[in-house]
Amino acid sequence: MTPMTLIRTVCVLTVLGAAPLAAQDATEDEGRSLMEEGARLFFEGIQREMGPALEGLRDRAQEMEPALRQFVEEMGPALRDLMGEIGDLSAFHAPEVLPNGDILLRRKTPQEMQDVSPLPEGEIEL
Repeated sequence: MTPMTLIRTVCVLTVLGAAPLAAQDATEDEGRSLMEEGARLFFEGIQREMGPALEGLRDRAQEMEPALRQFVEEMGPALRDLMGEIGDLSAFHAPEVLPNGDILLRRKTPQEMQDVSPLPEGEIEL
């Protein structure tokens, strides 16, 4: 995920969070429960607090963009070739870090590959 994608995602979520608040302001205050009022105040506070942080994140991402583009241009082909060599990542166990700093990537046995039960459709393992 690129920094620009992250910034766009955060901005979209902020705007989506603000839309219901604007709609609530247009309605009468009568009938608004304490929970609704508390939620409204909570989201307004988050917007005020996150504004400067999002601005700083955007500035930092703009500073990093040239270096990230250069990294992708130089390393992209090598990473693509490496992924071609590795193949399916689900054929490996989670990496193990040894006390000396070595990292082991153990390939699963055929039996371990068969024992994996598929997730129900629409579910993602985290």
